Amino acid sequence: MTPLWTVGVEQELFLVDPVSRRPVPLAPEVVAQAGDTFDVQRELTPFQIEVATPVCETPGELLDQIRAGREHLAKAAKSAGCLLMASAIPPLGKAGPPPESDDPRYRLMEASHRKLLGGQGVCGCHVHVGVPDADTAITISNAIRPWLPTLLALTVNSPVMDTEDTGYASWRAMIWSRWPGAGAPPHFESAAHYERLVRALIASGALLDKGMVYWDIRPSANHPTVEVRVADLPLTVREVAVFAELVRALAMTAAENPPRDEPVDPVLLRAATWRAARDGIDGRGVDTRTGELVPAHDQAARLVAHTADALRRTGQLSTVEEHLAWLRANGSAATRQRAALRRDSDPRTLVDQLVSWTLD
Repeated sequence: MTPLWTVGVEQELFLVDPVSRRPVPLAPEVVAQAGDTFDVQRELTPFQIEVATPVCETPGELLDQIRAGREHLAKAAKSAGCLLMASAIPPLGKAGPPPESDDPRYRLMEASHRKLLGGQGVCGCHVHVGVPDADTAITISNAIRPWLPTLLALTVNSPVMDTEDTGYASWRAMIWSRWPGAGAPPHFESAAHYERLVRALIASGALLDKGMVYWDIRPSANHPTVEVRVADLPLTVREVAVFAELVRALAMTAAENPPRDEPVDPVLLRAATWRAARDGIDGRGVDTRTGELVPAHDQAARLVAHTADALRRTGQLSTVEEHLAWLRANGSAATRQRAALRRDSDPRTLVDQLVSWTLD
């Protein structure tokens, strides 16, 4: 069994052509170049690639593995004739329709869910925290539900698509919400309740299997972990690491001090997630306790206060506080993308900047 409170991160990234700066379908070639030093996998489209850290115990180990994974993947991409880009959607669209996947499972998803897969091309960041059993994973899922909009707001990194500002800080969240198994999960009574609902969704045809449970937080289908999936792919290595440490602290806090509040209303939670996707951390968010609009930075500060004891134990409280102060001064990744596009209206320059930030 995975030791308690370990953490691992899966990062999905784009492959872009160095000349056109558009996504390029070279995932098979990049996987071949990457070898087996790191856990590198293909994704929903051949324009995307995923790299996962091993199971990590300390924050320093996690940071090193996130950085090393990106560096290794960037070298493999260069050898395959493309560049690695950390954005949750591509600022420049694909040059034509994507080729069909040769993965049997993805082909089945294409057949059963029709246009949903072809319109994807979004990249997220998934954080796994080791848990002792399924019921603990459900306790953590229930406790983190109210914080999902804040976690999204902290990671927004997809404002520009097809050279146009979408008006959203996370357009990825809007695209991804089309899937029948996406969004915030319901409040579960137990692990058995979760299993019953998933079986019913599979029976309905909405899901092919447990792997298509795309809720923003879920018990992992393949590992003894709880998996938080709400985030855009953060822009820099530091932002990935800080996000992962916040998720670990939330899981620790939830398991050790289960909440006694009434579950958040799912309609209000959906509205809060939409607002987080639109405005990100630099705007206002919905307080899921009251329904009132408040500065999103205040919600983030409340999240840190809520997890302060756990962050102290992992030695990350000052790191997280410093990062939130840095975000106040510099803006979210979405804000930084927009600023770069204002400085130079050519979206190819924005792609170049994103490629540079990927290894920053």
